[in-house]
Amino acid sequence: MSDTFKNAQQLPGRSIGTVNWLGLYTLYLKECRRFMKVWAQTLAAPAVTTVLFMVIFSLALGGQGRMVADMPYAQFLAPGLIVMAILQNAFANTSSSILIAKVQGNIVDTLMPPLSALELTAGFAVGGITRGILVGLSVGIAFILMPGVDMSIAHLWAVIYYGLAASMMLSLAGILTGVWAEKFDHSAFVTNFIIAPLSLLSGTFYSISRLSESWQFFSHLNPFFYLIDGFRYGLIGRADSDLMVGVTFTLVLNIILMFAVYFVFKKGYRLKA
Repeated sequence: MSDTFKNAQQLPGRSIGTVNWLGLYTLYLKECRRFMKVWAQTLAAPAVTTVLFMVIFSLALGGQGRMVADMPYAQFLAPGLIVMAILQNAFANTSSSILIAKVQGNIVDTLMPPLSALELTAGFAVGGITRGILVGLSVGIAFILMPGVDMSIAHLWAVIYYGLAASMMLSLAGILTGVWAEKFDHSAFVTNFIIAPLSLLSGTFYSISRLSESWQFFSHLNPFFYLIDGFRYGLIGRADSDLMVGVTFTLVLNIILMFAVYFVFKKGYRLKA
């Protein structure tokens, strides 16, 4: 037996540990580099689109000094538009990442490394959260530079919690959509018939106090309403809902989604042949 072989036998085996931190960080870095390579499309474009929403709706509905909730309409509108941008981009990041990997046949490159189901869940989810938060920050900075929009923070905890909760919820939902979808039409169906309606009917452009009781009841079943209303409370100090109900509802829903994503990765649903 050669000396080289004897020395190789004496070397300790590589131990990854309880958590594969290197693999988790690598997966997260891959997810971030996906959207940072095309930042003009993934970060700048959503910010420009959201600013155009602000300009158009402010001119169309906020003219002649219109006030909503005892404040200028533009100031009321800004928090909802920020959360809408966070929601849409967190969802787009994870759903497109997994679906493209499945369509191109390289999803195996993610499943073969020694990453547990929990590590896969965390890596994909945090990548989507990062994109959602970065888009929200870019939109917020754009609004700061706009005249007539006050972006001062009334309650920092609400801004942080609801911003993270919004990006996490749609990041996890995007993972489930990407795993379930077999083609881009399936992902577009979820975006157009679930995400978009819930976003537009969430109190972004209006206060639900002006709605009838039946529509108010529907709004209180919409998780996006609590995310936008809570984030708005963080900026302007006014909410249309019970904040503790909103925190509890969004927290429980995020936990359920996290367990659902974990179960999907654990079982390899529509991922493993």
